[in-house]
Amino acid sequence: MFGWWKNVSEGRPQSYLRDGAGQPVYSGTVNVLGRAYALTALDFNQSNERLQHYMHGLTVKSHTKGVFDWEVAASLYDYDKDILRAPTIALPAAANGGAGRIVNAGGTGWNTFAAKGIWRPDGQAGAHVAEFGYQREAYKLRSIENATADWLSGEPGARNQAFGGRTGVDALYAQDTWKFAPRWKTVLGLRYERWQARDGRTSNAITTVAQGSRHEAYVSPKAALAFQATDDWVLKASLGRAVRMPTVSELYQGGINGAGTLINNDPDLKPEQSWTGELTAERKLESGLLRLTAFGERTRDALYSQTNVLVTPNVTNVQNVDRIRTGGLELAYAATDVVLPGLDLNASTTWTDSTIARNAKFPASVGKRQPRIPEWRATAQATYRVNDRLAATLAARYSGPQYSTLDNADPNGFAYQGASKYFTADARLTWKIDRQWSVALGVDNLNNYQYWNFHPYPQRTWVAELKFDL
Repeated sequence: MFGWWKNVSEGRPQSYLRDGAGQPVYSGTVNVLGRAYALTALDFNQSNERLQHYMHGLTVKSHTKGVFDWEVAASLYDYDKDILRAPTIALPAAANGGAGRIVNAGGTGWNTFAAKGIWRPDGQAGAHVAEFGYQREAYKLRSIENATADWLSGEPGARNQAFGGRTGVDALYAQDTWKFAPRWKTVLGLRYERWQARDGRTSNAITTVAQGSRHEAYVSPKAALAFQATDDWVLKASLGRAVRMPTVSELYQGGINGAGTLINNDPDLKPEQSWTGELTAERKLESGLLRLTAFGERTRDALYSQTNVLVTPNVTNVQNVDRIRTGGLELAYAATDVVLPGLDLNASTTWTDSTIARNAKFPASVGKRQPRIPEWRATAQATYRVNDRLAATLAARYSGPQYSTLDNADPNGFAYQGASKYFTADARLTWKIDRQWSVALGVDNLNNYQYWNFHPYPQRTWVAELKFDL
């Protein structure tokens, strides 16, 4: 696979604020209903972007389904060009040029490599299926911001700030799926990973702070057990550990004050570690499957952006949240040819209780819900196959209220930077003309619901598709 992505965009904001003479306001102090608000020169900011990224991917694998199969995969994502130009003076003066900044992220990117083997010592229907492999992920951050005399077309001048660094993970893993009795099956696995961070550098206009290298290693086990209680009932249990390392930007992309001290990033962030468990009961129905799952998770050192109130002045950046506890239930149903021939149904409902149990740096968040985890979620989909060529689908999605802040101080999610509740429906009609050609017509957000996740989601959207299969 080879991909080329190019984006050329111009941001031109228009202020709805008006002064007493009816003229638009872009900066300064604004009084609205007796309250004063300060607008900086960057709150209504113009921008020009020129981006060009390359994506490469290669996968080679065997598919014999015999004693041994293998797979090798590699990928590369490269920020070949990534330029942002923006003014540092307020509108409307900035519309014609003037002082600004140029942010160049060219050279940022990542690459991955994975090699996997599948061993079936007794063939396809044997008691054991063993999987093992090696994974490599490497990330590079390069970003520099320069001042410029003309943000529209000027050359880069003095450095304002710069960030750089590398992180990488090397991992080995193995697991065995073992049918150790006629009604019993287990999966036992182990993952070893070694993480490193190096070449971290954070700069302001006159100072550069270099970070030493870090090396850490972790072992993550997992286990699952399934029991065929009857011909219709299957009971399952699983437990596993996962480790999420800090990203290169979380470690090194921040800032430096006049004394040369880092103020917006933490190169000593701990990795996020979680233990997750599930208990599942599955019931085979005449034409489908019913599943009930209870799940729980304990996370320590979760990585979130928050304000550390234990230091003066307060610091806002990505930090470790001490403890988060999550538990919940999910009920899912899937069936084919239910009620009448050709009608397929899928539905699920999930209840989740996810709260912050401990957070020494931001005590106001303790006992509050984890951001972006609503208490209730539900989905449903119905597809009616009129015949072999024509099918109609109607789907619906629901999410209850959720928060974007750790202290849940944003109860109104219907605004920029908010995450709102939503209920949307989608419809799609597909007609297969022949073996190779098909057409489809669909409507996303059929009920035209206005909802948000930091930014507003698209409202009612029509989609037409013409497809040709080789």
